[in-house]
Amino acid sequence: MAMSPADESVFLRAETYPEVVALVAALAHEIRNPLSTIRLNMELLAEDFDNTEPVSQTKQRDRRAKAKIDLVRQECDRLQKLLGDFLDFARQELLNLEPGSLNSEIEQLLNFFSLQAEDAGVEIVCYLDAELPMLRLDRETLRSALLNLLINAVQAMDGGGQLVVRTRPSGLGVVLELIDTGPGMNEDTLAKAFRAFYTTKQGGSGLGLPTARKIIEAHAGTIDIESAPGRGTKVAIWLPAPPRLPTTDKTPTKMIS
Repeated sequence: MAMSPADESVFLRAETYPEVVALVAALAHEIRNPLSTIRLNMELLAEDFDNTEPVSQTKQRDRRAKAKIDLVRQECDRLQKLLGDFLDFARQELLNLEPGSLNSEIEQLLNFFSLQAEDAGVEIVCYLDAELPMLRLDRETLRSALLNLLINAVQAMDGGGQLVVRTRPSGLGVVLELIDTGPGMNEDTLAKAFRAFYTTKQGGSGLGLPTARKIIEAHAGTIDIESAPGRGTKVAIWLPAPPRLPTTDKTPTKMIS
């Protein structure tokens, strides 16, 4: 017997409830540590100023106070970023899908990102297939996902390296590959890569990859990661191509920066 709309709504809420509980618990855990640091440093700061010290010691006290204030400011910035990333991850928006060129989106994004890569000592090499079909894209959210993946790749190559960006037709869609020459990931890290709040980066929120996956899946696509220690990492994104949309270009594109 088919469920009524009301019954179906209750069923969907029941299905997603454990996931929501897990996310909220993880968020609470992530917030607890910086809040404890903030409280401890504010208490120490209050003690510093409660104590009566000789004038000769006030400069030392002020230096200690400034260090505590700087730490509190850093923790507040971390909390703000964490909550912003969480809201981006949790946001449920309808995509504004319009015909677009994946190659053009990548080129525009790399024009913006190339200086950051250059400063990090990373060479970006592009192989964009000229016969790539047009896609239906939400440009804003897709750029957000791709930018996060580019940042991850560059940050993984701490001592510099090369990032290959490649597009090609694949089945009823297209594939975008991001291949870096970083240190790679072991099996345990790879298995947890898309887990919310899991991160190996200092100060990272652990929500970048899960958010990117949600955006790709909202486009009816898939995202996979292949990696091994010492062999770098390859991120492969597949996006479906609707029928009867023309190809994007007529000549192959190769760009090196």
